[in-house]
Amino acid sequence: MSILKSTVNPQSDSFISNRDYYLERIKELHQRRQRAHLGGPEKARKRHTEHREQILPRDRIRVFIDPGSPFLELGELAGDNLAEGTEIGASLITGIGIVNGRQCMIIVNDATVKGGTYYPMTCKKHVRAQTFAIQHRLPCITMVQSGGAFLPEQEGIFPDEGMFGSIFVNQIEMSAQGIPQIAIVFGSSTAGGAYIPALCDEVVIIRGKGFMYLGGPQLVKAATGEVVGHEELGGAEMHSSVSGVTDHIAEDDAHGLSIARDIVRNLGNLPKQRWDVAKSAEPLYPIEEIYGIVNKDTKIPTHNRDILARLIDGSQFDEFKAKYGDTLMCGFAKIHGFEIGILANEGVMFSESAKKGAHFINLCCQRDIPLLFVADVPGFMVGEHAERGGIAKDGAKFITAMCSAKVPKYTLITGGSYGAGYLAMCGRPFKPNAMLAWPSGRSGIMGPEQVANTLATVREDILTREGKTWTEAEREEFKAPHRKRFEDSEGAYNFASKLWYDAVIDPSETRETLALLLDLAGRSPKIETNFGVFRQ
Repeated sequence: MSILKSTVNPQSDSFISNRDYYLERIKELHQRRQRAHLGGPEKARKRHTEHREQILPRDRIRVFIDPGSPFLELGELAGDNLAEGTEIGASLITGIGIVNGRQCMIIVNDATVKGGTYYPMTCKKHVRAQTFAIQHRLPCITMVQSGGAFLPEQEGIFPDEGMFGSIFVNQIEMSAQGIPQIAIVFGSSTAGGAYIPALCDEVVIIRGKGFMYLGGPQLVKAATGEVVGHEELGGAEMHSSVSGVTDHIAEDDAHGLSIARDIVRNLGNLPKQRWDVAKSAEPLYPIEEIYGIVNKDTKIPTHNRDILARLIDGSQFDEFKAKYGDTLMCGFAKIHGFEIGILANEGVMFSESAKKGAHFINLCCQRDIPLLFVADVPGFMVGEHAERGGIAKDGAKFITAMCSAKVPKYTLITGGSYGAGYLAMCGRPFKPNAMLAWPSGRSGIMGPEQVANTLATVREDILTREGKTWTEAEREEFKAPHRKRFEDSEGAYNFASKLWYDAVIDPSETRETLALLLDLAGRSPKIETNFGVFRQ
């Protein structure tokens, strides 16, 4: 393999300035994570541990997974500052953990955050976790303790596809595909929430704390006049000895987690890795140097050769068509020993770039090599020359190849990813296995400055028709709020809050995160690719 050479000077003023600026971004990322990991307010956490004598939700995960093993969290920042009123994390924790050597999707209601109530984003996050589990054939472990749906947000929770009902649809689909599902009922599971454990293969319930019923005691009294207690209506003893809805009784949280670990141990043979994995090698350059390479001025794109030299094993990269369509780098590399095909932007997409990318994707599909899209792109080239050259036709080739590809696909947004460029580089609508971003990642139809200039031009045309003019100061005053609005909406944290990104990660976490994801994908069956029509 060829070695990617880097001439970055870590002692230069520009590098140091960029690094210091990026380190502030990393500090903000960790502050957001700390807020998410804290859970609910101190009063709610204290009530959970002291009054209920229960283990905190994140501590349940630590007890449940194999000691010292990683937990790859998805949707960590979902729900932050949304109008619906949910908190950061959306009262749900989702991620991949290793249990008795087996990778599992773990879904945990956080009862310290508004009682574990389901808001619209909670539903979306639960469904996204299940979709990931189906895609990778991961056993799904659900730790249940929820106040149910937040009724004032009914329209965002109840009626449509992708909402609460889709949780049931996915559970039935997993069951039909033979993907194991286990529930541990730590607290109340009411109404539709009672069906989540009831649709699982095996259910563990905690004595005296876990309850399952379609209608709680208050609802039963109001509807039928019957007076009945929680235990008689839906407690552990009744469901395990009379109704048969649950299968195992645990005496406390730790016991319930231990029983669930035993169930996972008995799920049969572990899935085998379908790819050969080489010995891992560190890049030739420190990965932390990325902080100084990404320019603090968002108008200056990142030189992705320097980025890749710090991400891939041994900085070794076998480039494909290096002299052709050079605004899109394509080539083969390894990340912690996993072979991967990389497509990384080096400027605007031209026809040549698009055709090269389609050709490269085709090769990777033939060879069952996963794809990584490293996105920092202003979009596709526009203008008469580009249109006469068939940019729409060639862009369509690239998008068709990318969308048709059934090898595992991963997207990493490192800088600005705009317009059709965002879509072509395997944006969220094209369902990558995982959509990741660095704190410097931004996505939108166009950049904030372009938006402001476009709207200002439209305003100028209106003024001209009315026989009016404006000063440069008035023009700038008009642009400023539009620029700010799009800067806020296109940032990584807004996209993560709405779950358009699965995770915002520190650049230094990129290699480990991708290696975990590749290991997951390699333990799921290969899917053959059938390409759509390529317009010639």
